[in-house]
Amino acid sequence: MKVKPDGTDWRILRELQRSGRITNVELARRAGISAPPCLRRVRALEEAGVIEGYYALLDCRRLGYELTAFAMVGLHRQAESDLIAFEAQVCDWPLVRECYMLSGEIDFILQCVAPDLATFQDFVIHDLTATPNVDSVKTSLTIRRSKFEPGVPIGAA
Repeated sequence: MKVKPDGTDWRILRELQRSGRITNVELARRAGISAPPCLRRVRALEEAGVIEGYYALLDCRRLGYELTAFAMVGLHRQAESDLIAFEAQVCDWPLVRECYMLSGEIDFILQCVAPDLATFQDFVIHDLTATPNVDSVKTSLTIRRSKFEPGVPIGAA
């Protein structure tokens, strides 16, 4: 079900997207409402699925994951059961942080992190290319991240 946030909801969402640890009192102040209705709105947005959850954003490099890479995967067959089987396998690989099914020449793109190039290469050779139905794998290593803005673009509501 599609939700239609009003201006106050958009202000709440913008602030929560900037900082999920903001207190309800501060959130209410920034949204221009009092704390009790602010909390009710946040709970309603959570129940509607607009707010999917909260998490800590970790610095990969400071935790020893120096390499970020993308793997573009082509499958032999694209029957729904084959797609589901590949997606299930992807969920078992800790180095894969995001996976998207694509239209066009590539069936899936995987965003991966690894402590070093050797670990990523080992994953590609022994896990990814050895997976049933995988036809081709092309990889690209990142040089640097130029933009990182999770969430959705929220203008001044």
